[in-house]
Amino acid sequence: MRGLSERRAAGGVLVGVSGGLDSAVLASIAARALGPSSVRAVYLFDRDHPPCPGSDAALVARWLGIGLESRSIESAGREGSADEAGGSALASLPPTANRLLYRGYLLLVGETPFVSSLRAGGSAASGRGMRDRARRLIGRYTDEIFDRKHRLRRQAIESMASATGMMPLGGANRSEWETGWFVPGGIDDLPHQPLLGLYKTQVGQIARFLGVPGRILRKAPSPDMLPGIDDEFALGMSYAALDIALDLLAGGTSGVEAAAAGVSQKQIRRAREMRDLSGWKRKEPAGRFPADGSREGGLRTGPRQHRLL
Repeated sequence: MRGLSERRAAGGVLVGVSGGLDSAVLASIAARALGPSSVRAVYLFDRDHPPCPGSDAALVARWLGIGLESRSIESAGREGSADEAGGSALASLPPTANRLLYRGYLLLVGETPFVSSLRAGGSAASGRGMRDRARRLIGRYTDEIFDRKHRLRRQAIESMASATGMMPLGGANRSEWETGWFVPGGIDDLPHQPLLGLYKTQVGQIARFLGVPGRILRKAPSPDMLPGIDDEFALGMSYAALDIALDLLAGGTSGVEAAAAGVSQKQIRRAREMRDLSGWKRKEPAGRFPADGSREGGLRTGPRQHRLL
């Protein structure tokens, strides 16, 4: 953040604050590095996710003493398609129903809907069988409903940043980056991602050190996809296990250490599958970033190495 403040953030920074852990840590680090007056927060909402969760975003803003704006992205892109109607119907179901549907899909297809969306996005679901049709359906849903919403949020953030002369910051972490738990071109794929070298569990450690409010610390990480579907449920494993598995695959944690931490071979295989299937999401457009793999301003596209154990 020091280099960021010296080179690019003369007009301050703009942070999308969801009321979750990552954005709270990002806003806190920015406020400490640049001063609260140089940080502006925005909470974005739509029809399916109205502004009531913004109370957590407001809590973060009050804690840091920074300004908060609440803005709707609803008018930016509802086309009334059948897929959108289906997505809204799912969003209106109670959490228990969505979790049952998610588990039913896992039993029927043999993989989580998220893994199916990775296969569909990577053009790996081209067959005519029942599983391939299910995968294409999931891919279409995520693209038309979930992915487009995250891209609209990025557009809103970038538009506000351009109008105010501020730099937009993204809150993606290493766990999301390596598993593909983000939308290419979306709110968590902005050019500047200060947390990208940290696993989710490490972001949590920093949050506790910074004194992030307990309500935010206890909140289950959620992709804002469907009621009842939080990150760990959708990924099929806890972040504690996922991060150790990813670190093992990266060569930081040893197999003995992973086993001692209770991470199973099945979990390691699942982490590897998500990492490998999501490679298409991490391919940057030619010419967008320097050849050395760093983002403009010195922030890396890929994660730095951090040992977890």
